[in-house]
Amino acid sequence: MITSRITSKSQTTLPRAVRSALGLRPGDTLAYQIEGDRAVLVRQRAEPSDDPFTTFREWDSEADRKAYADL
Repeated sequence: MITSRITSKSQTTLPRAVRSALGLRPGDTLAYQIEGDRAVLVRQRAEPSDDPFTTFREWDSEADRKAYADL
C-alpha cells in the first residue's frame, strides 16, 4: 500500500507511484469519489482545449523534457 502524510494545513504530496499510475502532471485536476469509508482518487479529464499541443501528451514525459531541454 502506498501512503502519504497529511500536514497541519490538510495538504499532502501525491507519491510518485500514484502520479505515474494516473499519468498526472502539474496543473491536472483530481476528482474524489467517496465510497463509504474510502475515497477513490481519479484523474479528471480536461475539457477540450484550443491548444493543439494538448493532444501530444504522450511525448511530454519527464524523460522527454530532459532529452529535449537544450533544444
